[in-house]
Amino acid sequence: MVARLSRIAPESKGRRIQRPTRPGCDNCGVPASFTLTQLRYFVVVARLEHMTHAATELSVTQSTLSSAISQLEREVDAQLFDRLPRRGLRLTDAGRALLTRSLRLLEDADLLGDSLHDEPTELAGELTVGIYAPITPFRAPTLLHEFEQRHPRVALTFLEGDQQSLQHALRTGRCEVALMYDLGVGDDYSRRVIDLIPPHVIVPEGHRSAGRAEASLREFADEPLILLSIPHTRDYYLSLFARLGIEPKVRHAPLGYETVRSFVALGQGYSVLNHWVEHGMTYAGTRVVPIALSDDLPPTELLLVRPRNSVPTRKSLAFEQLCVDLYGVGSGESAPRAPGR
Repeated sequence: MVARLSRIAPESKGRRIQRPTRPGCDNCGVPASFTLTQLRYFVVVARLEHMTHAATELSVTQSTLSSAISQLEREVDAQLFDRLPRRGLRLTDAGRALLTRSLRLLEDADLLGDSLHDEPTELAGELTVGIYAPITPFRAPTLLHEFEQRHPRVALTFLEGDQQSLQHALRTGRCEVALMYDLGVGDDYSRRVIDLIPPHVIVPEGHRSAGRAEASLREFADEPLILLSIPHTRDYYLSLFARLGIEPKVRHAPLGYETVRSFVALGQGYSVLNHWVEHGMTYAGTRVVPIALSDDLPPTELLLVRPRNSVPTRKSLAFEQLCVDLYGVGSGESAPRAPGR
């Protein structure tokens, strides 16, 4: 799900923001300005990376939108987009820098009216949070419910994706913040550790180890492995075996979390996963049994990720605080918690 910005009023009604001219600029000494409407247009174009699609969403003509973006580029004295033939648009470095600061500025403008009338500035509007698809069923329902209780006027939606697509969504403004693993996250993003999730083994009911509280991964070295084969996640799981000097015998490599659990439940092998499911029931109608690992293995870090140097909106900071409150990591560091807790 992707949140959409409300339709924007025509450009002529936009409020103008003054900025000082920079030394050496062509209009030195002449106050330069741009409108909030131009800035809102820019955010939508950045998200969709396509002028025609953005014009349709905003209910304006393409010529109006193109003119507004061109005027904004003149006012800030920078090219904001690279025009790619037959492929649309791509943010330049200057465009990304502007985008990281625009959302907070637009939010402040929306709250300005309430502050002038001494009305409580309750958070309102839309917030899109990226979320790594495999963790969505474990985290998103609770986060959505609790966030709506705290901030009923904010429409929270989640944008599901893999690690790479979520980083692209952050770059283009499709989401302001993303909940994801610390796997393949580039240096262009800031990170805050929200939770540490230790790995564990799952086996079918009736397995020789099914009644144990914990076991070593080495005990399963000769058995077939059902490997969750999502990019980056696959590398993390294989690194656990390498850490112990084990060469796993991969039998199946599904892309789906529940597919892995169902294969294990039907006796195809064992698997190593992170999110602990206490009840063990699978889509196959049979159960798996989770077993904690006694080995010294690194947990997966669950992060809140933002574009580096971005200025977060109050809505996204409220979401970040909710994550800290729910998962107990306030300083960005934590120790692994017992599985199932």
